[in-house]
Amino acid sequence: MHAPDSPRTGAVTVPEALRTALARLLDGLPPRQAAQAVDRLIANYRGRTPTDAPVLRDRSDVAAYAAYRMPATFEAVRAALAAFREQLPEWSPASHTDVGGGTGAATWAVTAAWPEAERRTTVLDWAEPALAIGRELAEDSGFPALRAAGWRRAAIGGGLELPEGTDLVTVSYVLGELTPGDRGSVVDEAARAAQAVVLIEPGTPDGYLRIIEARDRLIAAGLRVVAPCPHSAACPIERGRDWCHFAARVGRSSLHRQVKGGSLPYEDEKFSYVAAVRFPAATAEHRVVRHPQLRKGQVLLDLCTADGALRRSTVTKRQGPLYRAARDTEWGDSWPPPREPDGPDAAE
Repeated sequence: MHAPDSPRTGAVTVPEALRTALARLLDGLPPRQAAQAVDRLIANYRGRTPTDAPVLRDRSDVAAYAAYRMPATFEAVRAALAAFREQLPEWSPASHTDVGGGTGAATWAVTAAWPEAERRTTVLDWAEPALAIGRELAEDSGFPALRAAGWRRAAIGGGLELPEGTDLVTVSYVLGELTPGDRGSVVDEAARAAQAVVLIEPGTPDGYLRIIEARDRLIAAGLRVVAPCPHSAACPIERGRDWCHFAARVGRSSLHRQVKGGSLPYEDEKFSYVAAVRFPAATAEHRVVRHPQLRKGQVLLDLCTADGALRRSTVTKRQGPLYRAARDTEWGDSWPPPREPDGPDAAE
C-alpha cells in the first residue's frame, strides 16, 4: 500500500528524522547484543505477554526493539493514515492519544501525516523504559508536535480512561497483546472518547479477525468506516477462508539484515487496519484489495465495493486515461483515483 513521502520541515522529512534518531539510539550498543535482544524479543513479545508484565525490561531491550520494529510500525500506520486522509483532506486532529504507543511509532506517523499542525499528543503505555526512549527519540526529532508530546504510564485494558473529545485515537499493534475482554474495553473506550479512531494490527488472519471484531464495535458505537472499507456494512470476506490486509514497504537497516539475514534493502510490512469517524465523511468508491494484475492491454482489479461486495473489474487499453491510471494503481489504493480521468467507466 502506497504512502506518500512526508512533507518536509526545513530539509528533513519525518522518516529521515526517525532513521537518524534510531541510529543515534543504537550508537554504543554492540551490534551482537542488539541482534540477540531483538531475536529474543521477536520470539515472545507480540501476543504472548500480558500487558501487566512487559517484556521490554531495560534500555537495551527497548533500544534494540525500537530500531528493529519502529520503522515497520511507522510505515504501516503512515499508510493507513494516508488512506484516511484521502477521504478527509481538510481534516486535521488538534489532539491525539496513542494507546499502547510504546516508543511512539504511531505518533511519528501522525506527525508525518499532519507535519505542520499544532497538536496535543499523549502516548500511553505500560512499559516505562519504552516511554523513556520514546520521549528521547521525540525530543531528538526536530518536529515541534513530537517534542511537545506527553508520555504517560498507564495500564492498557479494562480500566483505561481517555479524555472525551479527543480528535484522534490510534491503537497500533496492541490488540493482539490483550485478552478478549480488554480488547473490547479498549476499543469501546476509544469509540466513546474520540472523533476519529485508527486501529492497526499485523496483516495475518488473526490480526484481521481482531480488526473485524473492533470494526464491528466501532460501528455499533455509532462511528462510520472511512478506510479501507468503502462501506460500513458487514465485511464480504468469508472468515476463515481469506483475510483483508495490505502492505507497506520498509527500508531494512543493518540491524534488520543482521537479525533476519538476506540481502534485499527493503521488506514489506503486512498489516490490517480500520479507520472510523463520528462525523460525516465520504468513503472511497471502491478499494483495491489484491495486487492489480497487468495483462496485455488490460488491468484486472479486485475491488471491495461501496455496496459491500467483492468483484473484479477489468480496465482495458481502449479506456485511455482510466487504463493509464489503473496501471499506476497499487494494492490498497482507492478506485477510481480521487480525480477520475475522462473516459468510460472502469467496470466491465
